[in-house]
Amino acid sequence: MNDPGGVAVPTSGRTSHTHRLRGLAGTGLIAALAAMVATTLAAALAQAVGVDFQIPDGGEAIPLSGFAVVTGFFSVMGIVIAAALLRWSVHPVKRFVWTALSLTAISSVPPLLSGANTATITALLALHLVPATVMIPALARSLRARTD
Repeated sequence: MNDPGGVAVPTSGRTSHTHRLRGLAGTGLIAALAAMVATTLAAALAQAVGVDFQIPDGGEAIPLSGFAVVTGFFSVMGIVIAAALLRWSVHPVKRFVWTALSLTAISSVPPLLSGANTATITALLALHLVPATVMIPALARSLRARTD
């Protein structure tokens, strides 16, 4: 029954799919690290020019490490969204960009409602845009490369 001229069993799309997800995840994690560094540096620069990041409701100032942690967490959430869209969407790039831009816009609401001073609100709004400008293009390019 060992026929050397037998038909080869085709490999499933699983290997290709796993490879695409790994590539997306790798690109996303590098972009997440870059976004964390850029956001933390921008927050440090804002502090250096006098922004206190004091939020009246909690009474404490947001620490620089807090910017890195929150940026990292939501960047990973962006990678998860991109991976889900790569897996289940017919148009993952278009859907990802639309979703990411919508979530970025929604994320600007809490700083506006925080009751912080104008400098803090302005800095927080700008700091929402820093990781978005890193993550959204990086993940969109990575999705595009994996769907072509």
